[in-house]
Amino acid sequence: MLINKSIFREYDIRGIFEKELNEHSVKLIGYYLGQKIGQGNIVSIGYDARSHSPLLRDYLTSGLNASGCTVLDMGMVATPVNYFSNYQKIKDLHPKDSTHYPLPTTHSMIDASIMITGSHNPSEYNGFKITIGQSPFFGDDIYRLGDAITHDQNRVIPDNTAKIDIDVKTPYIDFMVKEFAHLKGLDKNIVLDCGNGVADTVLTKIFDTLELHYTGLYCEPDGTFPNHHPDPSVEKNLEDVKAALEKDGNIAFAYDGDADRIAVLTHRHNIKGDQMALLYAMGMENPTVIGEVKCSQVMYDELERRGAKAIMYKTGHSNLKVKMKETGADLACEVSGHIFFKHRYFGYDDAIYATLRMLELIAEGIDLDKEIEALPKVFSTEEIKVETTEEEKFLIIDKVKELLQNPPGDFPKILNIIDVDGVRINFEKGWGLVRASNTTPVLVTRFESTDKKLAKEYEEKVNKLIIQAKECL
Repeated sequence: MLINKSIFREYDIRGIFEKELNEHSVKLIGYYLGQKIGQGNIVSIGYDARSHSPLLRDYLTSGLNASGCTVLDMGMVATPVNYFSNYQKIKDLHPKDSTHYPLPTTHSMIDASIMITGSHNPSEYNGFKITIGQSPFFGDDIYRLGDAITHDQNRVIPDNTAKIDIDVKTPYIDFMVKEFAHLKGLDKNIVLDCGNGVADTVLTKIFDTLELHYTGLYCEPDGTFPNHHPDPSVEKNLEDVKAALEKDGNIAFAYDGDADRIAVLTHRHNIKGDQMALLYAMGMENPTVIGEVKCSQVMYDELERRGAKAIMYKTGHSNLKVKMKETGADLACEVSGHIFFKHRYFGYDDAIYATLRMLELIAEGIDLDKEIEALPKVFSTEEIKVETTEEEKFLIIDKVKELLQNPPGDFPKILNIIDVDGVRINFEKGWGLVRASNTTPVLVTRFESTDKKLAKEYEEKVNKLIIQAKECL
């Protein structure tokens, strides 16, 4: 069976179970990842609620064992719990003794972790988010891994599911309870929508220990997602949590399938990731904050006005984690709800930690609605996706850049162009963005202005430019 090279994406490995992620392909992924991690090194594996995740864990384990790695199995966990394992001493993860695979005493820390998750994608999808040496494994590293595997498709990997069970959830819960002990008994009614993902493998245990008052929706992990799709950035998926908030709540939170993205809802606002960053930064002294190219200009301007340093960078959780480490940033965000804390944390995206940091702001008396409503008013479009092909999407971006060197006579006045990720065109009263998705064959556009009509005009003029660019190919 030929391996489909399209599963090797910019940020992770992702595909459809059995069709693309099957015994043959996943064993080879494990084997070649193990070669990268290094013989004799230790890798921890966790998985989400999808019914096929444990099977993929077994295939992956066979490949890792064939490469000479030692495999630790944390079971069903949230992605941030998986990331957390990279920062803990092995002796604190309560490894259970195994006569087949005694835990090496030469290592104090885990060398790598792999999270088996399809995130917010439909239930037939799955994938792997990889961390090696506390850094994301992505981009060219994943593409080179794909090249090696597709050139060695006839290799046969024997079954070998030997592994050591570990408990990462308990130290994670203990960390959160200790870090947020001051929230104990907070007098707020909180609504939680786990979307049948894996957030509640730890979430309500933390809340119960902190004696927080909450209503939980769809907390039982179920990889068929019977109640709604687990993507909190899509408005229709928030109908139930909004209704529960309206009935008897002060604040609500919703999570994606693997709990690394969050939605924060008040009675008046669905607070986007860039707005969250402004709120979180209030609790930090002169922070450095990284945003993606889709973030509102309001966020960048307001951060600078408050004395923070604001950096615009590429979209993608792996990109932002690397940039945080490079710059020493305290915080990073994506509009979709990935929130990364280095301030008092480890520098990765964790929706559960972000929940507690938001409750901390509320406990300190910050009125979330008042803060959001005090921001300059702008009109923003949602992400608008333009269908294209994998082969053409980056070529179109290049052509758009070329056309912007001599734009049409009726094109809005350009102040400057930022090309860190696609093309972000700054106009006199707003901006427009065109970038190629790194995960799907689409262009992603977004527009913002202080004037609603201008936002629409920016959208129309840039879309004409995209059409012209496509016609030039």
